Amino acid sequence: MRRTNSKQAGFTIVELMIVMMIIGVLAAIVLPGIRSNAIRARMSEAILALSPCKNVITELYNSGGDPPGAGNWGCEGTDVSLYVYAITTDDVGAIKASLRGFNDLRIDTHNLTLAPLDNTGTYPAPGGLVRTWRCGSPTDFGGTDVPPQYLPGSCRG
Repeated sequence: MRRTNSKQAGFTIVELMIVMMIIGVLAAIVLPGIRSNAIRARMSEAILALSPCKNVITELYNSGGDPPGAGNWGCEGTDVSLYVYAITTDDVGAIKASLRGFNDLRIDTHNLTLAPLDNTGTYPAPGGLVRTWRCGSPTDFGGTDVPPQYLPGSCRG
């Protein structure tokens, strides 16, 4: 006896290969964006680790004190956080962070700077006020050498 009425059970190899190809194309499109966002999130954490130093410098300026000089602000150090290896300061209070822990050679061992600014957009004079901080400027104190696409939005302006 011969069966003429057979049903296909399961997927064929061609169908499975097409599904795998679609998944591969979607992964190739999505994964670089996810990695870039993860790096920017880590960079935000690194900037957050500089907050105590920003506060010290802002307080000193806003209380009318004179800048103590490079490396004497009292907030410098090493092994600051998971993503910041060292913090150094210059004579006007610009902060330089040496980065680590990103597992990306475009960022690890590179530097990020934060510079205090008065209301005219320049470094405050001794006894002046800090109105804002500029992040990521290449002209400040050795400069930021992190590629701009990995800086958070607050540093790309």
